[in-house]
Amino acid sequence: MQWTVLSDNRSCNPALETEHGLSILLATEQHKILLDTGASDVFIRNAELLGVDLNDVDSVFISHGHSDHAGGLRYFLESNRQARTAFKVIVSPDAMSGRFFSKRGNLHSITTEWPEIDDDRLVLTDQTCEIAKGIYVIAHIPQMHPMPKGNKNLYVQDAHGDYIHDDFRHELALYVDGLLFTGCAHSGLENILAACPWPVHTVVGGFHLLDGQERDEEIKALAQRLTERYPETQFYTSHCTGDMVYEVMKGVMGEQLLSFRCGTVISQL
Repeated sequence: MQWTVLSDNRSCNPALETEHGLSILLATEQHKILLDTGASDVFIRNAELLGVDLNDVDSVFISHGHSDHAGGLRYFLESNRQARTAFKVIVSPDAMSGRFFSKRGNLHSITTEWPEIDDDRLVLTDQTCEIAKGIYVIAHIPQMHPMPKGNKNLYVQDAHGDYIHDDFRHELALYVDGLLFTGCAHSGLENILAACPWPVHTVVGGFHLLDGQERDEEIKALAQRLTERYPETQFYTSHCTGDMVYEVMKGVMGEQLLSFRCGTVISQL
C-alpha cells in the first residue's frame, strides 16, 4: 500500500502548489483510489510534477460536500475523459443535494459545484457497507464522543432558506486494508474510529481541530484517549488540523502522530 498527498494546505516541496483543500492518492494491490479532490485542479498539476499517473484511478471517494474536498472533481472528470479504467465516484447523496455555508468571517458558501456524472460512474451511499471489493464506506457516524468545536461556524441551508447547524450526515469515511481515511473528521475522530468495525492500523486525514477552538487541556485529553484506546494505530494529519493543535497532540502521542504535506509519500506493507 502506498499513499501520496497531492493537495494540502502545506507542502514539503516548494515546487508543489498548496491550497485549502485535501487530495490523496491511495494505491493498494487491488485499487487505485483518489481520496477527495481538493478545491481546484491543484492536485492534477501536483500529480504531474510528482510523476503520478491519475489515468488508472478506479475509484474517486468524496468524503463530504464541502468545496475544499470536492471542488476538484470536475477537473478530474474533464482530464480523464480518456481514462483507461471505468472509475466510480463514491459520495453521499446528502453531499450532492446539500447547500453548505461557513460563518467564519463573513457568511460564504462552501458548496461544491457538482459536475455531471454519468449514472454508471456514480455510486451514492448513505450506509456503512462494502462499496466495492475491499473498499468499505462508513456513513451516518454516531456522535457519542465530543464533536470538533470548529463545527459551530458551519451551516446547511434548509428547504425554507434558513441556515441551520450542519449535522454532517453527508460525511463519509473510507476504510481499505487497515487504513482509515477521515476526510475532515467533522464528525469527530473518536466517533469515526468507534464507528469503524474493522481493525485500523493507520488513520489519515484532517481532524478538524482548529487552533483557538478547543482548550489545550481538551486536546491533551483527546490525544491521551487515542493512545490508550488505539496503541497500535499510527495517525497522520494535516489540512484542517491546526499547527498549535498538532504540537499539543504530538507532545502526548510522540511518534504515534505524524504530519503530512503536499508531496508526502508513505509506503506501508
